[in-house]
Amino acid sequence: MLVRLLGIFLVATVAHAQHAPSPRAAEWWRLTTALSNDQMQGRDTGSEAYERAAQYVADQFATYGLKPAGDNGTWFQRVPMHEIDLDTANSSIDIGTNSLVTAGVPCGASLKLLDEATLSPREHLPASLEGDLVFTGYGEVDPAIDLHGKIAVFYNNTPAALSQAERETLVSHRIRSLTDAGAIALVSIDNPAAIEPFHWPAAYARTVTVGSDLVSPTGVNPSIIFRVSAEAAANLFACAGRPLISAPHPLSELLRSAAAGEPIPSGSLDARLIARLKITSKEISSPNVLAILPGSDPTLAPEYVALSAHLDGYGFGTPVLGDNLYNGALDDAAYVATLLELAHKLTLPTAEKPRRSLLFCIFTGEEKGLLGSEYFTHHPTVPAQQIVADLNLDQLRPIFPLKILTMEGIADSTLGETARRVAATFDIELRHDREPERNLFRRADNYNFVRTGIPIASFIFGYNPGTAEERAYRNWYATRYHKPQDDLTTPIDWAAAVKFNDFYRALALAVADDPARPHWLPGSPYAPKAATASN
Repeated sequence: MLVRLLGIFLVATVAHAQHAPSPRAAEWWRLTTALSNDQMQGRDTGSEAYERAAQYVADQFATYGLKPAGDNGTWFQRVPMHEIDLDTANSSIDIGTNSLVTAGVPCGASLKLLDEATLSPREHLPASLEGDLVFTGYGEVDPAIDLHGKIAVFYNNTPAALSQAERETLVSHRIRSLTDAGAIALVSIDNPAAIEPFHWPAAYARTVTVGSDLVSPTGVNPSIIFRVSAEAAANLFACAGRPLISAPHPLSELLRSAAAGEPIPSGSLDARLIARLKITSKEISSPNVLAILPGSDPTLAPEYVALSAHLDGYGFGTPVLGDNLYNGALDDAAYVATLLELAHKLTLPTAEKPRRSLLFCIFTGEEKGLLGSEYFTHHPTVPAQQIVADLNLDQLRPIFPLKILTMEGIADSTLGETARRVAATFDIELRHDREPERNLFRRADNYNFVRTGIPIASFIFGYNPGTAEERAYRNWYATRYHKPQDDLTTPIDWAAAVKFNDFYRALALAVADDPARPHWLPGSPYAPKAATASN
């Protein structure tokens, strides 16, 4: 017994030693730990824990001697929000049958909310909803199938035979098309073979919008969309008979074909979905933290380079492996820490001072839909026309050696060439996004700057296909991304973390010191028309 206990102690000691940061990473990791330890409770938007995290960040900026850039001379820009929660304890989703038993097999079932099915709640969600299920393949409307008053089920993939443009059109239009065809609700079956599949369980079913006046903004599709895991899809098809599904392994073959984009049948599933839905709603608020390091050049100092990361996480949610606290260490506490460490280094007496001013933007509500950055870019606390660029930090995973970085926006503005020059000095290869179907460009706070005409740069650790780096990346997304396991036990390549932080610092200074403002390149789909015409 003593030997066993000693062995356990030695293993634990080695594991702890392996996770101890290198000396150059120590300050960054200290700040990361302060923001993502269990006492910070995952920093959920609108929570008391988030407020404590925001105050911690503001206190650090004050200690470093930065200037507050929030409302009324404070560090904070408070963002009004409206929160809607699905009361899962008093809600249910059941699959009933229109013919009690099919081929001698009962086909009714209940879907476990958050583990097998979820939805994004909204105002005026009906307390009850019931309708026959009709499978529509990939969500393509078949005029021969009546969807009026029915619930349309589709597999969340696209046919392999379609061109990229046709796929994008199908994805962007299918919800509206199915609704216009008469469907009263939709059921989307997850594709586990997708390059970035949905992560189950869902932490919670919650919708947050900026301000109660934007709860149902014009143009938002009002469809009720249930998301169902591929594993739970069997409950939808249990009642379906031939010719929609044929023996001997009907569902597995259909799902295999669907995951590959092969032709799949459509038709009635001989089943009904019965939902009982209860929501709660409330007004909340949550602050952005904003600070300025003034520029040293009288001519360039009135302009700002925005340096951004998001502070919010998920807080408490559905347990995974017995843990219900979503700490959000690498998403995105570690990169708020990068900005804090950068601010500290640049305010040391011996530090090189940037010519332009640096605007540190620590955003709230990113995980709820880029809400803090949306509010800031619509209500900037500095003149919007004086913000020359945004260098955003998110989606970074320093878990293997840094040799390659994907840069979002690399071909859209002159920031791409600036970043290439800086990256070359660190022996880092900068690449275009090779997985555009993940839509990472629009899934981070940088996108709200783009929408207001400001050039951006955002980065992802890159890898070559089939390498150990890719396997580590895929494994991290499968086991830790948006899960409680994104905590302080996450693997870290300390040299890679330090190298990226050094690169980011050099890039921020390069942009801040360049006499020429970054500008959009001709032909960029994100460039304002006036900018495209003038370049």
